[in-house]
Amino acid sequence: MKKKIAILGSTSSIGKSLLNIIKKDHKKFKIELLTANTNFKDLINQASKFKVKNLIITDIDSFKKTKILCKNKKINIFQNFENLKKILPKKVDYVMSAISGIGGLLPTYKIINRTKLIAIANKEAIVCGWPLIKKELKKNKTKFIPVDSEHFSIFSLLSNKKINTVEKIYITASGGPFINLPRNQFKKIKLNDALKHPNWKMGKKITIDSATLMNKVFEVIEAKNIFDIDYDKISILTHPKSYVHTIIKFKNGLSKFLIHEPDMKIPIYNSVYYEESKYSKSSPLDFRTLNNLNFQIVEKNKFPLVGLLDTLPKYPSLFETILITVNDYLVNKFLDNKINYLELVKLISEISNLNEFQKFKKIKPRNIKQIYNLRDYVHLKLNTLGI
Repeated sequence: MKKKIAILGSTSSIGKSLLNIIKKDHKKFKIELLTANTNFKDLINQASKFKVKNLIITDIDSFKKTKILCKNKKINIFQNFENLKKILPKKVDYVMSAISGIGGLLPTYKIINRTKLIAIANKEAIVCGWPLIKKELKKNKTKFIPVDSEHFSIFSLLSNKKINTVEKIYITASGGPFINLPRNQFKKIKLNDALKHPNWKMGKKITIDSATLMNKVFEVIEAKNIFDIDYDKISILTHPKSYVHTIIKFKNGLSKFLIHEPDMKIPIYNSVYYEESKYSKSSPLDFRTLNNLNFQIVEKNKFPLVGLLDTLPKYPSLFETILITVNDYLVNKFLDNKINYLELVKLISEISNLNEFQKFKKIKPRNIKQIYNLRDYVHLKLNTLGI
């Protein structure tokens, strides 16, 4: 019997990587649903190639163009996620949530009750809405796998071990393009410099987050949420080769680490073949890298945003939505050359620490509408500040 799957954000890099994996074993899978926002041409091509009968495209103009282009094709085209029960009348076996940004929270939440297992690559959903997602997973008995390489590594290393057996989790960071740049040279950083990641091929926004190490701030929040562990038991280590993705020190004196090439196809592959004996060709162990792992404590004078972790509330709150929104807004300003690198880092810290935002540290997320309303409020506030 074919494994039935759905991909949210199929035109993203994660979505395309998953489709490439499926293409090599296409007789095993039946894709029931693909979704995109504006990239309707790629979506239509994917639907044709993989014989997909259901598409969701959320941008209204792209939706209209898709309807016209698919007029004579037997494809059901929807503009939102309100018809998931109609699209997927029975639970599929696997969903990949690969929509980027906070906009991916609602689709991720809505599709949980239509699948037996969900793999989530949407960082913002876990950072901002984990209590809501966790409750929905439990309610629908849906299995969950994190797809970020660090969190997939923690998930793999823990296996059936309880979190109370863990003494410390170390999440690694490449340090991005500026790991070896002296702090006094940071004022010379240009946009193109920040977009040159030494190891990973990623979108522009996440590449900038990697340069500032803001992505690691979010990954620590993710780890705390997913594995229900206190912040003081999670540390960040710089590791320029990106070969070791996490280290776990257990209370019994043992430590384990997980290694693989810096390629997202590896956690993606292992998520779609979860609990199956399916293997792929992989690169041999890189002993030169293993002999020169070069772990270091993060230099906070070079990467001050990691200091935000010291100010976060112990339990999930609406402040994480503010942090995500402020960062997104300012990274876009940097990508548009409206602010420079040092201004980007300074403003993320200063604005997120405004008194009117600090009060949200005491408020827990109750529903997704509340999170989206707060996101819109923060955008409005940032616009009034004239940044």
